[in-house]
Amino acid sequence: MSCFRMNLLREAEDTLCPVNEPNIEVPNGATGHYLLGVIYRCTGRMSAAAEQFTQALTLDPLLWAAYEELCILGVAEDADECFSEAIALRLQQEHTSTSTLEKSNFANENRILSSSLPSSLGDIVPKQMKQLHVNNTAELPGYPHVRATALHVQNSTTSNVAQFDTPSPVSTQTSSIVPPPLFRNAHAYQNTISGDTPAKQKANGANQPLRRKHLDEARLKKVSGRLFNQSSESMPRRSARLSRDTTINSNSNISQFGGNGTDHSSGKLRVNSSTPSKLCSTAVRSMQVRKGKPRATENFDEDNMPATSSSVSSTDGRFFEQDKAERILSQDSKVAVGIRELLGLLRTLGEGFRLSCLFKCQEALEVYRKLPEPQFNTGWVLCQVGKAYFELVDYLEADRYFELAHRLSPCTLDGMDIYSTVLYHLNAEMRLSYLAQELISIDRLSPQAWCAVGNCFALRKDHETALKNFQRAVQLDSRFAYAHTLCGHEYSALEDYENSLKSYRCALQIDERHYNAWYGLGVVYLRQEKFEFAEHHFRRAFQINPRSSVLMCYLGMALHSLKMDEDALEMMEKAIAADKKNPLPKYQKALILLGLQKYTEALEELERLKEIAPHESSMYALMGKIYKQLNILDKAVFCFGIALDLKPPAADLAIIKSAMEKVHLPDELMEDDL
Repeated sequence: MSCFRMNLLREAEDTLCPVNEPNIEVPNGATGHYLLGVIYRCTGRMSAAAEQFTQALTLDPLLWAAYEELCILGVAEDADECFSEAIALRLQQEHTSTSTLEKSNFANENRILSSSLPSSLGDIVPKQMKQLHVNNTAELPGYPHVRATALHVQNSTTSNVAQFDTPSPVSTQTSSIVPPPLFRNAHAYQNTISGDTPAKQKANGANQPLRRKHLDEARLKKVSGRLFNQSSESMPRRSARLSRDTTINSNSNISQFGGNGTDHSSGKLRVNSSTPSKLCSTAVRSMQVRKGKPRATENFDEDNMPATSSSVSSTDGRFFEQDKAERILSQDSKVAVGIRELLGLLRTLGEGFRLSCLFKCQEALEVYRKLPEPQFNTGWVLCQVGKAYFELVDYLEADRYFELAHRLSPCTLDGMDIYSTVLYHLNAEMRLSYLAQELISIDRLSPQAWCAVGNCFALRKDHETALKNFQRAVQLDSRFAYAHTLCGHEYSALEDYENSLKSYRCALQIDERHYNAWYGLGVVYLRQEKFEFAEHHFRRAFQINPRSSVLMCYLGMALHSLKMDEDALEMMEKAIAADKKNPLPKYQKALILLGLQKYTEALEELERLKEIAPHESSMYALMGKIYKQLNILDKAVFCFGIALDLKPPAADLAIIKSAMEKVHLPDELMEDDL
């Protein structure tokens, strides 16, 4: 990754795939294959890159970046196949096997814990152990990494239980640190078990500031009053109850509750240390079932049933194991539902993105509209919708969705270069300037921000300053293909065609499917009257984006320049059908019909063009020329006059005046410049 970010692609590739070890496996699994695919793509080995991305997606079906790269290369398979139900079943099985392994590990640990418990814990009732486990092994609020446990056993001999316990803090560490109020009970409980006297707690409490102490007590009273709807005086404090219970359990003379929790005389059944400990009735019944004896249905003498610590441990272990298994099963079901929902979402997003990369923008929009509203109203999806409308040359809709995306996620810069181009085409100079300043304030080291600044100056016809800003974007990210293409456009506007060609070729080295660069090369060759080269590059762009009306029109212009009028006319018909609002193919079709001396059809096409672009001076100039060919001189003069009134460019102004002055001259004396 370090070599890749420093643009040392050969060193990065050698690190992932050493030359001396050709059979070595790519490290880091799917992510390693993904990085190797990016390196192959940057070095122009597209087929090898696609293979690596496919391998990464096979190893990790949820690696979205790999599928995104395949879509950019134009070789991605349908999202329904890539994120299919079979993939969901595979992920579910992998998760189930992982959870089963965790469950078996938990059972093994529980058996080790049960077998290593000392005999002194055998007198604890399973019900009481369950309560202690629930109350004292849960994560403490505010301290998710700390667990308080009730199974601290003080024994002179070394026990295996210690490996399952979280050690309590050393007294020297906690003497000067005041724990939060909710954690104070756990410390008091641990101190009681370890034999610390209450005097030590008071000593620790004395170190607290007086104001902190009163605030903590008031907060505790307020919380306990809210939770139990009782006064703090009427209920014993939880710390006192924990201290009393743990003192009873940690003493050698353990108090044992009966099956119903009461005694005939004092409410507790005192057991002498010289007599064997007694179990509750539920434990006895479970023991009888395990030994094959009939279950007792009547009262019996508990003194005749001696208990062992191993029975308690096994009963408790089975309880925790069953509880853990139930939780794992519920989690597995939730994970299965989550996997299906996630893959369903990825299918929709992936299919929409794949169609967008294939420039099937209308179909992509239909797919994106199937998303739920919360998913559709996200920055990434709205940007993709805006890009689709941009490719459809619907700049108003593109502007609307890009604005929504930017408002929803103002710090996201992906797609903002396209947004600035949309505002450039809409001649929204003020909004474009504001967007450029906003992007610079967010991240002045991003190429998107400097592309927006460059578009702002390009709209003002300050091409030199615009070029400097686009070059700054290239300097910040040399792999940003669109910045190279914008540099080529500015060089072309400055009529520096040599540097323009270099910029377009740099863009194609980064992204071979960047059709804008192919289009730019075709325009340069068309201006240089290298019509064969122009036709080749326009055709390459058309193969990448076969639904672009602009590309069809320019390809038809190149064919017309090569005297292939029939093919050119067919291409113009396709361009008009692809975008009926685009005036350029209608005008070019009229020019081709004029060259074929089909004057009536040419006039009909120009009349239809007048409905779309009624203020186009070149259209009226062409109509005047056709009327001159038809010898309708008054209409010809009228059309030339309208063309002059519409303030044509300076280059066309002289030509139109000359044609208007020579309208009464024979055709062979007129210049064929229109």
